[in-house]
Amino acid sequence: MTKTPLTRLGRLVSVAALCAGLGLPALAGEISSIAILTPEAGTDYGWNQQGIDGAKAAAAAAGIEAIVAENLGYGDVRPTLRELAEDKPGLIIAHASGYNTAAPEIGAETGVKVAIVDSPDALKANAVADYTASGHEGAYLAGVLAAKMSRSGTVGIVTSGEPPSWNSQSAAFAEGVKATKPDAVIRYAVIGPAAYSDAAGGKRVTESLIAAGADIIFGQGNGSSFGMLQAVETTPAADGGKVLFIDVIGDKSPIDKGFLLSSVLWNLEPVYAAMIADVKNDSFGSHNYGIALKDGSVALLKTPQIPEDVWTQVMAVKDEIVSGKITVTPHFDAESVHALVTGN
Repeated sequence: MTKTPLTRLGRLVSVAALCAGLGLPALAGEISSIAILTPEAGTDYGWNQQGIDGAKAAAAAAGIEAIVAENLGYGDVRPTLRELAEDKPGLIIAHASGYNTAAPEIGAETGVKVAIVDSPDALKANAVADYTASGHEGAYLAGVLAAKMSRSGTVGIVTSGEPPSWNSQSAAFAEGVKATKPDAVIRYAVIGPAAYSDAAGGKRVTESLIAAGADIIFGQGNGSSFGMLQAVETTPAADGGKVLFIDVIGDKSPIDKGFLLSSVLWNLEPVYAAMIADVKNDSFGSHNYGIALKDGSVALLKTPQIPEDVWTQVMAVKDEIVSGKITVTPHFDAESVHALVTGN
């Protein structure tokens, strides 16, 4: 019978029964479950949903149980971590930068391995690994697309904070724009220091960039991205035409009203599958994890808003990145982003 140790913490999901029904093999006693914690609900078509979906898929493929504790907020999650650890999962995935201090602490206290984000220097053998996933290669393609699709020559970046993952994508997007259209203007705005769920702020800041001439918005935020999308749906560009939105991590096509240009898609299943394999092979904590175009863990979403000729040109750039002809170097610090968007 599936165990549910977190009944008071919200919806928990187990895939153990599914695995058994599919006849998937169980690992030989080395790891029987993983757990993932997310700050928001797994229905955001973005960070939280991709994390949860990836953990479920990786667990199912390995024939083990996945426990999901979602919508936990950005405060102190130590009590949740301790309760999860009581069930002795083989791995706890702390899927928020705000958890990257508490998770290693509780991992050391309980002896449970933990995976965190935005702390690549926290690597510790058989204890802690980082997966500061950087979609910078996909973001570069998004910048190429934005430069080709912008009518005004002005594009905007709206971000819900400046964590390393967002910074690397903002910088690469700016590089892609400038490589395609050197005279393009890039407007950059941060909603707040950690405004990940601030939809109202996302709408307000996006409207300000549209007023400053942007007709393409590259938006990075969890719940705040819904406010960004609402802004482009309700605020016309300076020429009276549509403003188009480029999202990150997930695919908002099911709720799109014709304003979603693309998204830098992340697939975290291979990342979590590699973690499970490393736990099984007693090599967890020996290296960190990432995503890339070459293995499909990063991709650019194709929508009906993108003309075929433009898509062909963007995919040609993708081929050059994968082949190594174009190198997109991640810049995780905010200072590099500021320099790139201002041209200094």
